[in-house]
Amino acid sequence: MPASPPALPPPDTDVVLYDGECAFCRARMEQLRWFDRPLLGLRGHRLAYLSLHAVEVATLYPQVPHQRLLEEMVVVDPQGRIHGGADAVRHLSRRLPRLWWLAPILHLPGSKGVWRALYRCLARNRYRLGGRVADCHEGVCAIRR
Repeated sequence: MPASPPALPPPDTDVVLYDGECAFCRARMEQLRWFDRPLLGLRGHRLAYLSLHAVEVATLYPQVPHQRLLEEMVVVDPQGRIHGGADAVRHLSRRLPRLWWLAPILHLPGSKGVWRALYRCLARNRYRLGGRVADCHEGVCAIRR
């Protein structure tokens, strides 16, 4: 029997591609899920989440190099635009009503370089920040450190 095609997210949904084998990254996705809940009658669940290690990532998002996914979280918006790292966080601050309070801070004129440098630092150290090695899925933190 042929393999079924990967399930596509709803058309108006941003897809967050993240390192599902990283405890720090998984915790951030749980926070995003909380921010993605409905608020005061506004629609929630604007995001879909997919680990970069899922087999369907290469099929659904061939335009995103695997190496980039290993280096930063990537958000693919409904129009197919790719937002990576700090730019993805900035995009999500505009997309999720519960994060709108953060948007003015992240979009201060001239601050983009600072946010990108901070994001790169966090991303490089995410396996150390994820907690004890025992907390890591299948021991990846120990392997990648």
